[in-house]
Amino acid sequence: MAPKTDWNPVLRTEFAKPYWPELQQFVDEERARHQVFPPPEDVFAALHLTPYAAVKVVILGQDPYHGPGQAHGLCFSVRRGVPAPPSLRNVFQELEADLGIVAPSHGCLEDWARAGVLLLNTSLTVRAHAAASHQGKGWETFTDEVIRAVAAKPERVVFMLWGAAARKKRSLIDTSRHTIIESAHPSPLSAHNGFFGSRPFSGANEALVAAGREPVDWQLSPR
Repeated sequence: MAPKTDWNPVLRTEFAKPYWPELQQFVDEERARHQVFPPPEDVFAALHLTPYAAVKVVILGQDPYHGPGQAHGLCFSVRRGVPAPPSLRNVFQELEADLGIVAPSHGCLEDWARAGVLLLNTSLTVRAHAAASHQGKGWETFTDEVIRAVAAKPERVVFMLWGAAARKKRSLIDTSRHTIIESAHPSPLSAHNGFFGSRPFSGANEALVAAGREPVDWQLSPR
């Protein structure tokens, strides 16, 4: 992880634990044999773009996208020029229904990351075209620690837990200080079972304002 990020002192003890070199060796071996996403320089993009001190909202994903050119280190996000995947299109649909914000012509969520929204996947790498291929290898140990670190912050943070996998992380969060917004996953398979109509974006801002924090600007640059 680059030294410029203020996450380093928060997470430094993880790098001394036995699972860390084993995890890195696994990822290195996977990259030697297969195509792995995202590229090495983007693996920790969520932590580089959203400093620890700036986190207001956490959105939890699971795997990075496993199609060519999609994953770039932020959950649900794709680079400009890459078509928005179905789950992200559903996120944009709910954003418009909730706040009247029209979807941009791209699927890049870096503006959210810079506005204090930690876009964290629970597994930070994946083999091309092989969903869940890097789960259970150690990434979850690391990202659980990221969640715990955010939950240790004294100021209110809103955790958006979309879908069963994300909701399992509820036990890591101190609900006496922080707000949890739970719903179905925005995947086409489940979005109509409780994601649509959940109004997570206005709900997050209401919780932040109630705690005396600045709301998140959910508007994305149009292009």
